[in-house]
Amino acid sequence: MTTSAIDAFPITRKWPARHPERLQLYSLPTPNGVKVSIMLEEIGLPYEAHRVAFDTQDQMSPEFLSLNPNNKIPAILDPNGPDGKPMALFESGAILVYLASKSGQLLPSDDAGRFRTLQWVMFQMGGIGPMFGQLGFFHKFAGKEYEDKRPRDRYAAESRRLLGVLDAQYASHQWVAGDEYTIADIAILPWVRNLNGFYEAGDLVGFGDFKHLAKALERFLSRPAVQRGLVVPEPPRQ
Repeated sequence: MTTSAIDAFPITRKWPARHPERLQLYSLPTPNGVKVSIMLEEIGLPYEAHRVAFDTQDQMSPEFLSLNPNNKIPAILDPNGPDGKPMALFESGAILVYLASKSGQLLPSDDAGRFRTLQWVMFQMGGIGPMFGQLGFFHKFAGKEYEDKRPRDRYAAESRRLLGVLDAQYASHQWVAGDEYTIADIAILPWVRNLNGFYEAGDLVGFGDFKHLAKALERFLSRPAVQRGLVVPEPPRQ
């Protein structure tokens, strides 16, 4: 039996690689998960997707924790990392930067453009993701049963403020970091989609007021790579 570069990683015991020469993605089609699958589709890098099922607590398995001790998706294992050695990586923002650097795509090469893009990636990681996620909890999940609506309203107000920041930026730019489509859009727009769709919070935050952001989301969702990446990994066959 031929030994591959990634066989030494315990995660491959739970999720065996059919194509060990390809980048391995461990994920679900959540807003954070699809950031990476969309990126991979955009840059055309061959990869193999593995479904980390929350209903069976796959994310808490020793094999997954060996790759990401923070037990969150997505995570990747690249057999062709820096210096030709395998690279294991977690945190969706870090993975986007890694893939942009690896491929030379979707992150400006000039310093000014690069840092302008990274500031918007950080804006998503530090603001959009946590705030929208808390709003989803208090509006759609267990939090909706709380009689005290102050926590929900706090996150709704902050989410609306963040949407306003984005709307103003997209009003004067084709994409969030400028005229170029970048990893910042890939980081941000799946969360905007999720807020309106899965979280069903569009009316709560008055999403209809943010016309420029809505148009940017429409442009984003029309991209073929985005459409493919949004359904990765595919659900198990019945």
